[in-house]
Amino acid sequence: MSAMAGAGLDTLLDGLTVVDLSRNLPGPFGSRMLADLGAEVVKVEPPEGDPARALPPLFTALNEGKASRRVDFRSAEDLDGLRDLLATADVMLDSFRPGVLAGMGLDAATLHARNPRLVMVSITGYGQAGPWAGKAGHDLNFMALSGVLDEMRAPTGELAQPNVQWGDLAGGASMAVVAVLAAVWAAGRSGQGQHIDVSMTHALHAHLVMPQATGTVLAPSLGHRPGPGEDLLNGGLPCYHVYATADGRHLAVGALEHKFWRAACDVFGRPDWADRHWQRGAFPGSPDCSALRAEVAEWVRTQPLLHWAERFAHADACVTPVLTREEARAHPALAGDPQSLWRRVH
Repeated sequence: MSAMAGAGLDTLLDGLTVVDLSRNLPGPFGSRMLADLGAEVVKVEPPEGDPARALPPLFTALNEGKASRRVDFRSAEDLDGLRDLLATADVMLDSFRPGVLAGMGLDAATLHARNPRLVMVSITGYGQAGPWAGKAGHDLNFMALSGVLDEMRAPTGELAQPNVQWGDLAGGASMAVVAVLAAVWAAGRSGQGQHIDVSMTHALHAHLVMPQATGTVLAPSLGHRPGPGEDLLNGGLPCYHVYATADGRHLAVGALEHKFWRAACDVFGRPDWADRHWQRGAFPGSPDCSALRAEVAEWVRTQPLLHWAERFAHADACVTPVLTREEARAHPALAGDPQSLWRRVH
């Protein structure tokens, strides 16, 4: 797996030392991002190792570029050694349940007494306090309780179980990296670190910004909150929809703005559709909107995916094929290293 940071970006965090006590997916993915930006990451594992070691490709993807250290968290001697390591570190990342750090003598008061600048970021399922704080959970649970999983429905209403761990990665790893960088910046100015909690369930709920907003807008005209296939971005619009092709593949039509829809209609060979658009009054739930969605579906289904992909390859219309993982790696849109998250522009 190639580095997430493109050329020239892998030294941005030079000199930053991160001690990562987390396991499985959220924390290790977050510290992997920090490592790829130049941080020195020391991965601390229990004697039996991180559970991700049972899946070698996953473990390598998450932990490439990190130093590794085994610590018996039940050993007073090992914990003393860990506290010595943290006394010179900049960041500590963990994914323990609330209260576990304190039980091991790794709480903020203890660690800040020796290293006031230490930034501590804890990734939790439900936060540090509240009736669910001590409960176990995984990505699927966090998505379910946040309201995010309920939004992942087909227009027919069938609930999907995604194969991308949005709670772990978007709600956990990415938010933890934001917290780390913000707290390190603050510590650089004040000389004082802090302990920040990142609740994956809370973070996921915050990602509902679009359905909460569009639902409020559409509810009066629909007579109810938009359901599956009724909202602005979940299938209610003909111009923003996933359509089946003749060969059982799918075409993603994302022509949300009228100018892109007009361009898409030209490629489809249906300029008569151009002004049947939500920015021209055809909102989800309206008869013409529903009728046009059916017309587009029938039209797209007349040809295989390759036909449409070739037709739209050079059109600025926000229409793209739905690719497999393997196809995506070879697509020009991911030119260069498909794993690189950041590239220097200038």
